[in-house]
Amino acid sequence: MQTGMHTDTERCVRAVRSKDARFDGWFFTAVLTTGIYCRPSCPVVPPKPGNMTFYPSAAACQQAGFRACKRCRPDTSPGSPEWNRRADLTARAMRLIADGVVDREGVPGLAARLGYSTRQIERQLLAELGAGPLALARAQRAQTARLLIETTPLPMADIAFAAGFSSIRAFNDTVREVYALAPSELRTRAPRSRPAAAAPGTLSLRLPFRAPLNPDNLFGHLAATAVPGVEEWRDGAYRRTLRLPYGHGIVALTPKPDHIACRLTLTDPRDLTVAISRCRRLLDLDADPVAIDDQLRADPLLAPLVDKAPGRRVPRTVDEAEFAVRAVLGQQVSTAAARTHAARLVTAHGDPVDDPEGGLTHLFPSTEALAAVDPQTLAMPRTRRATFTTLVAHLADGSVNPGVESDWAETRARLLDLPGFGPWTADVIAMRALGDPDAFLPTDLGIRRAAAELGLPSTPAALTARAAAWRPWRAYAVQYLWATDDHPINFLPV
Repeated sequence: MQTGMHTDTERCVRAVRSKDARFDGWFFTAVLTTGIYCRPSCPVVPPKPGNMTFYPSAAACQQAGFRACKRCRPDTSPGSPEWNRRADLTARAMRLIADGVVDREGVPGLAARLGYSTRQIERQLLAELGAGPLALARAQRAQTARLLIETTPLPMADIAFAAGFSSIRAFNDTVREVYALAPSELRTRAPRSRPAAAAPGTLSLRLPFRAPLNPDNLFGHLAATAVPGVEEWRDGAYRRTLRLPYGHGIVALTPKPDHIACRLTLTDPRDLTVAISRCRRLLDLDADPVAIDDQLRADPLLAPLVDKAPGRRVPRTVDEAEFAVRAVLGQQVSTAAARTHAARLVTAHGDPVDDPEGGLTHLFPSTEALAAVDPQTLAMPRTRRATFTTLVAHLADGSVNPGVESDWAETRARLLDLPGFGPWTADVIAMRALGDPDAFLPTDLGIRRAAAELGLPSTPAALTARAAAWRPWRAYAVQYLWATDDHPINFLPV
């Protein structure tokens, strides 16, 4: 079992006294004299150390009877970077809870996906986070409810079910308990600058992150590799379609100095929590850039790259199976050719969607639809066609699962067992779909070229040995090395 930062009282007190926003989401401060809990960067005068106690999650604070601070809104903190850094049971469970699995399938569904008993899951989460899966999911529902109450004109009954509550009574009781206000009072107190919805089902919100965040390679990569019909760059925003549990959606993500502006259009409001979670994962918003950059900066040859443009993130994905398919389509071809191959699949086999702004036309094809494709219709070499059809068959039957609950090492090994899968393809899927922050691409041509220019070893074996000092953040080192090239993936589109 991991030991969380909340157990280091002295360090937590220092973070609270310095109002260090870097630690928002790492732990929460409960104030014994007021009965509220805050994020470390809360702007109020810090309480005396003897009146502070620390918890690893908002759910644990709520279970202990504390209410969320109305000033610092601790439920809007970035998520803990631990769940993106780790691949153990707790981290995999937290990623699934963020993806709404408990609300849709209950704790038994969560346990089944992880391959453990419900008792084991309960015990592990309680030991590390001070709350079980039901309490963690309830805290997430409360956050979603507050967001909908404050930013939409939806009736309260619609909000209750959209946020995942089974009844209006449970919704009312939870909101009162967590925020010490009735839902109607929360709406009355909301800022009056609430943006008007552009269309029915559209919601505008801010996605927080830990500074610094360099948007260049993040949005540059997504825009340069965008599949026509599914993704586009328009008016300073990355837009794409989303396949979601209850329907589909369209999201527009715009980088701002202190947040990511997110505009979501959903066919079913119950998908809000999942859509937000997947957008945060796509942009790697829960990362701890200071810790990552500090370690990479310790290498004198990487330090100038980090100092020049700190806060690079790893561009990830909203759909792990989709990315695995696109990685195969991109084997040994240019970015433009990979986009063309993917666009043909989308036009022929994707589900059509209606985009009020135009430009987006389809969802990326499901694995079930791709599994039914006649291989002879695929305009690609015979060996890559075999790789594609084999991967799709394994994705469709579940024998290869790159989802958020996956074991990184096991999934990578299963990918390498498939015909046509070498280390580069498996590792790029590990980096961008599985979310492994330590995935590394020593055979990548761009990496080897950058290494040679910087004076790093350029052979895969020697570079891997040198990169041992960058662990567990080698995927971020890849972003800094790629950024030495003038490829469009490294630049924010104009």
